[in-house]
Amino acid sequence: MLVKRNSGAPIRRHLANAFAAVADAPVSRRAFLERSGIAAGGLAALGSLGPAMVQKAEAGPIMPGIEVITRKNICTHCSVGCTVIGEIQNDVWVGQEPGWDSPISQGTHCAKGASVRELTKGERRVKYPMKLEGGHWRRISWEQAIEEIGNQLLDIRQKAGPDSVFWLGSAKFSNEGAYLYRKFAAFWGTNNVDHQARICHSTTVAGVANTWGYGAMTNSYNDIQNSKCLVIIGGNPAEAHPVSMQHMLRGKERNKAPFIVIDPRFTRTAAHATEYVRIRPGTDIPVVWGILWHVFENGWEDKEYIRQRVYGMDEVRAEVKKWTPDLVEQVSGAPGEQLRRVAEAMAKNRPSTLIWCMGATQKTVGTANVRAFSILQLALGNIGVAGGGANIYRGHCNVQGATDMGLDVSTLPSYYGLTEGAWRHFARVWEVDYEWLKGRFASKDLMEKKGIPTTRWFDAVLAEPGQIDQPNPIQAFVCFGHGGNTVTRMPEMVKGLAKLKLLVIADPHPTTFAAIPDRKDNTYVLPGCTQFETSGSRVCSNRSIQWGEKFVEPIFESKDDYEIMYLLARKLGFADAMFKRITVNGTKPVSEDITREINRGCLSTGYTGSSPERLKLHMQYQADFDRITMQATRGPLKGEYYGLPWPCWGLPEWKHPGSPILYDTSKHVMEGGGTFRARFGVERNGVSLLAEGSYSKGSELKDGYPEFTMAVLKKLGWDKELTPEERRVIELIGGDKVDEVSWQTDLSMGIIRIALKHGCLPYGNAKARCVAWNLPDPVPVHREPIYTPRRDLVTRFPAIDDRRDFRLVQLAKSLQMGVQEHGVPNRFPFVLTSGRLVEYEGGGEETRSNRWLAELQQVMFAEINTKDAERLGIEDGAWIWVYGPENDARAKVRALVTNRIGPGTVFMPFHFSGYWQGASLRENYPPGTDPIVLGEPCNGVTTYGYDPVTFMQETKVTLCRVEPA
Repeated sequence: MLVKRNSGAPIRRHLANAFAAVADAPVSRRAFLERSGIAAGGLAALGSLGPAMVQKAEAGPIMPGIEVITRKNICTHCSVGCTVIGEIQNDVWVGQEPGWDSPISQGTHCAKGASVRELTKGERRVKYPMKLEGGHWRRISWEQAIEEIGNQLLDIRQKAGPDSVFWLGSAKFSNEGAYLYRKFAAFWGTNNVDHQARICHSTTVAGVANTWGYGAMTNSYNDIQNSKCLVIIGGNPAEAHPVSMQHMLRGKERNKAPFIVIDPRFTRTAAHATEYVRIRPGTDIPVVWGILWHVFENGWEDKEYIRQRVYGMDEVRAEVKKWTPDLVEQVSGAPGEQLRRVAEAMAKNRPSTLIWCMGATQKTVGTANVRAFSILQLALGNIGVAGGGANIYRGHCNVQGATDMGLDVSTLPSYYGLTEGAWRHFARVWEVDYEWLKGRFASKDLMEKKGIPTTRWFDAVLAEPGQIDQPNPIQAFVCFGHGGNTVTRMPEMVKGLAKLKLLVIADPHPTTFAAIPDRKDNTYVLPGCTQFETSGSRVCSNRSIQWGEKFVEPIFESKDDYEIMYLLARKLGFADAMFKRITVNGTKPVSEDITREINRGCLSTGYTGSSPERLKLHMQYQADFDRITMQATRGPLKGEYYGLPWPCWGLPEWKHPGSPILYDTSKHVMEGGGTFRARFGVERNGVSLLAEGSYSKGSELKDGYPEFTMAVLKKLGWDKELTPEERRVIELIGGDKVDEVSWQTDLSMGIIRIALKHGCLPYGNAKARCVAWNLPDPVPVHREPIYTPRRDLVTRFPAIDDRRDFRLVQLAKSLQMGVQEHGVPNRFPFVLTSGRLVEYEGGGEETRSNRWLAELQQVMFAEINTKDAERLGIEDGAWIWVYGPENDARAKVRALVTNRIGPGTVFMPFHFSGYWQGASLRENYPPGTDPIVLGEPCNGVTTYGYDPVTFMQETKVTLCRVEPA
């Protein structure tokens, strides 16, 4: 394991000079340790800290005679949800073990997980609040920071309105932190609040939710061991989600399952494949329709499943019919015979699972991609069955949970949306007056209008009057736990940063935002702590909710997210209302009380049964859960599924076991069964949208049925089963429209209770939709990327028309045509794509500041095919310039010459920052916080392009030019 216990004294010197050479060339392990000071006893900076520090961030060897206690938490990196066991002595985290009993990680860690103890030693952490004045960082107190930040926010609110502040949250938050941040934005009075899901899986949420009901992974990593065929498109779990690979490889070996990888790049995952399909970047839909063409031609679809549970497949057939093998190969490069083998493998080895990640979602057609993937699985009858499913690998440790908590510009928690009914529901949950809450906003219209997304916040700063659908541009930016190098079009982002009146960064590490040279004043960095220094729950990709115990107190002067938000809310004047139902000890909110408020209000996703007490028991009794089914086979939790994967219906005392596989009709609803949601009405154009002859086991309704409301209960005669208290609450909510009270807004949960009692799903029993009439392309169609190298395909497969949404103009077709008219592909002949490395995560400041990870990958690079490199005179390891077609963008990186990438394509990892167009920014970081490894950000050369449904950015297909440096 990557664990180092060191009792040596820290060296008293700054790291800037020590690490200056690391970015220039790889060094040996021994040389790296020597340069970094590790061999001499640890990294620098600690020795110069004054007595005001809370505690030193060093851990010594385990001392004899002093009790060592163990606690469990969850790895703070990817969404697999590996258990970390901390050995704590004298309130110091002195040792680490993997969670041997975890049914998810089963005693394993990847390199990142094995090194997380380093986070609470924290030599590169932000140690105390800091302020940038005249280009120099100055240490200040928490009291001064909150006072000054609060005064400026209130001044901007008074002069420009609440929408002139952008609140960027984090997928690193716990559920409780994410929920609290969304609630904070609501009490401030804006929907300009977002997090990382916008740039990783917002298109997944939109795509799958608009197909069958919920925006989440349907099965689990463990369930992949039941799959008879595994297909991965747009994902590289061997590097991005390493521990998940154990489940996939077991499924492959256990079932002798075909293992198919579809990707422009021969990844480490593809090395395990039985069939690797190389495709041109940006052609996912032609490839999926090419597979489905063979399915339909050979009659391999599940006709009875489609008849009972799917709406609109005939319209899909009409689109798929166009995608003959010849056309698919012409557009995508994938041979027809190879795609026939893929189709046959999926059809003849059922259940088959389809796995995807950001290679599919970060596209201008991201939502359409996800819909096409979902439709393929519906055609084969693979949704709602063990071993099948849409297995969507989320990115950060709580992207799923933070999204569920409504940390999003388009919804309140639990996907309630922004309608008046949604706001009234949460006003009741929060016990505040709806009219008061509405008064916090600039207008009722803005209260119900989607906000500015994180992909475009800087455009909202730079916007001229009339270019933005709110009273004024954004003037202040408050950012918790989000990297500054993760957004495309970074040159424009830098301009936006420079123009801001106020920039606030709350994070354990300063992030790229703090190092941008264009800002000289009025930037504040607040030391947030990690999830190992607080408690709360987080959600894995498979919807299991896990409770993390606090290992140690926040180091130095750092505070957890809950306390920072409370201090800001108190200064801004709404803490009493915001924390009405949440206990605050001094200035520290109690995380369990936030969970209970989530349980009270998040009915629509079934977060109601997962109380903190139940979640803690699941962590305690991990050994009782089966390693494949995730169901407890013994002990006090027997019959429950690990982490109570949502929906977990009703009150905690009802003991719903959680739902391991969404939409599984083979189980009773009280055993985790389900149907497709009836979210879209009961009929369209004379065709029923409800299931036909399909229903969950034990249901008293033997056909499709709509969502449950008070009116439906009355029609069925089941309203008489309500208790007097349940009826009182429903009548109080409904007033003179009591029949309209829905299962989603009934805080008594009486409607849900009765539906479950009769074996029914409160959300109804409908067909999944192949035709999503509310989306720009009701049936997914191929659209060439805006920066496509294929001029011959632009007219036939153009980008979507320009449109306006999320308060801004979105260019698409006009820009695509301009790219071709100006001959951009001639000057930028390479397709640029990006992805993840096993050593680093996200924006990378945290992992590149970890000495154990930093030595593994010391240099930013670009992969270029051997033939291209030979033609350009580029040698492996040589310095090259990668130029982008917008804003005179360029990045100086090392060349990695390899056949992993195809000719004409360049790959760059997205975890680096700290260099900008060839120049080091190391001296710009607050002293002692500069990451060990710096490099050029890939997004310094990426370009414009957004999904029309979610404003997801295009990171996987743009153009570039490569030249020797």
